[in-house]
Amino acid sequence: MEFTTQHFIALAPLLITSATIIVVMLAIAWRRNHSQTFLVSVAGLNLALLSILPALKVAPLAVTPLLQIDTFACLYMALILVATLACVTLAHAYLGDGGTGYPGNREELYLLILMSAAGGLVLVSAQHLAGLFVGLELLSVPVYGLVAYAFFNKRSLEAGIKYMVLSAAGSAFLLFGMALLYAEAGSLSFNGIGQALAATGLPSPIAQLGLGMMLIGLAFKLSLVPFHLWTPDVYEGAPAPVAAFLATASKVAVFAVMVRLFQISPAASSGVLSNVLTIIAIASILFGNLLALTQSNLKRLLGYSSIAHFGYLLIALVASKGLAVEAIGVYLVTYVITSLGAFGVITLMSSPYSGRDADALYEYRGLFWRRPYLTAVLTVMMLSLAGIPLTAGFIGKFYIIATGVESHQWWLVGSLVLGSAIGVFYYLRVMVTLYLMEPNLRRHDAQMHWEQRAGGVMLLAIAVLAFFLGLYPQPLLNLVQQSGLAG
Repeated sequence: MEFTTQHFIALAPLLITSATIIVVMLAIAWRRNHSQTFLVSVAGLNLALLSILPALKVAPLAVTPLLQIDTFACLYMALILVATLACVTLAHAYLGDGGTGYPGNREELYLLILMSAAGGLVLVSAQHLAGLFVGLELLSVPVYGLVAYAFFNKRSLEAGIKYMVLSAAGSAFLLFGMALLYAEAGSLSFNGIGQALAATGLPSPIAQLGLGMMLIGLAFKLSLVPFHLWTPDVYEGAPAPVAAFLATASKVAVFAVMVRLFQISPAASSGVLSNVLTIIAIASILFGNLLALTQSNLKRLLGYSSIAHFGYLLIALVASKGLAVEAIGVYLVTYVITSLGAFGVITLMSSPYSGRDADALYEYRGLFWRRPYLTAVLTVMMLSLAGIPLTAGFIGKFYIIATGVESHQWWLVGSLVLGSAIGVFYYLRVMVTLYLMEPNLRRHDAQMHWEQRAGGVMLLAIAVLAFFLGLYPQPLLNLVQQSGLAG
């Protein structure tokens, strides 16, 4: 295949991210400088984000049989790059500078986050099982190192090992499923598989087993019930900015490729597999919310809550017609904004050299009297996660309910309503904790260094955005409508 300028324009986000990785690597080898590495990473990610605009002009375009750059890929690329930018900013505040900061090498954290983001960009534009696997591994492998980055903390190392072992098991299922699909369809491209399965009418047992095994591999990465057991431990052990990355960029990439796979092969959304997805969705919603009720650790609570949120998203995947793709886009954008805000507050409350993150709920008692700005941000995020009107989360949930009603999935709609009701309880519990009066409280805001201020400004912007999208969601809806899979 001949490469033209258009192909390079379409691939620009991925190429710029890859170039940034190389520059950061060389900069670390030449001379370690935390601020310089941070600035290079941010500059590269911003350039990659800007390069999506010219890429949209040449879309849709197939770049090699492996990648398809279309409006759908561009939307999720932008979402991953924005989430990565936020996580890099939080990481800079978290690692600190000088003698007071993180005791080990700080610069490699940026390198690993950038490599993982590049994997995410490959994943959302994959139109071939080989592209999917390469993207998924490039996304996952750097995360093993990221989760265990706070090496002096035993929980962080334990989380890294757990994630690595279970992720490897998930990849094995995925590969086996791909092999079975290839045996049945004789093709590795999503289109080829879709056509081969459509030609036979009902998918054969081998094709269903292959799709089922691929679903298990992807469900591991998305921490859907019953493949969710690693989630709370890994969220708790990982440094706060890494947990933010894992909850947002990493899951968005996997879910986007799942949508593409299921939309292209209609066989996937019929018969046995649809019933399996329905059961997984209901189980994820109920288990995620019920287990979050008992948590006294904020990171674990957000981990269980993310299981429930991806259960909600599966409702749109099962419906897979009408509003489905639009609903998934809206929900993922609102989910990313709120998760970044919630983990951002934990990041700015934590300092890695004190041994562990400030993630226990008792550490947030009466936070309003000490850090009013952070309290305001966390309050908005909790309201948004609960899906309260006038926040971004409400718009997302509304769309998911509309999709479920449109396709008459009453069991799923019922479990969503029940799950949301349980969710309101534990989100409110966190909010009440923030405003409790404590004896002998110091009523002033703690001092912040400039890198923490940068993180603080970003968090305030996220909170304003969550409110703005709740009040006036039209720009987001227009954006998502233009990025349908037909585009």
